[in-house]
Amino acid sequence: MSVPANQVLNLQSDQTRKDLARTVAALFEKWGLSAEEQLILLGMSPESRKVLPQYRRGERALPNAPDTLARVGYLLGIHKGLRLLFPESEALRFGWVKLRNRVLEGHTPLEVMLTDGLLGVARIARFIDFQRGQ
Repeated sequence: MSVPANQVLNLQSDQTRKDLARTVAALFEKWGLSAEEQLILLGMSPESRKVLPQYRRGERALPNAPDTLARVGYLLGIHKGLRLLFPESEALRFGWVKLRNRVLEGHTPLEVMLTDGLLGVARIARFIDFQRGQ
């Protein structure tokens, strides 16, 4: 999903949140995440498992909840940052979240995000921005 830099997404719109759901579901697939990991990153309960295929198909909108939308914003920001950091290596771009990192005390970025919730996702997004010199 590409939006011009000067355009603001209307997150109140079901269609926008459906598009975001489809985009983040595709990212999770590229990252090779389990359903449980996907739900944790989205801040959803294990009982929400049935919505994941609906997100992938663009049939269901993400909840209009600040926590969920913030998480998705950070996750897509991480993806964008990785695309800019590793433009030549798709394997590194999509595998990076599962690589151990000294700066993260030997943890993977995925472990940080899963363990620390929204704060962990935000931390990894800031880490990527720092790596890019932002």
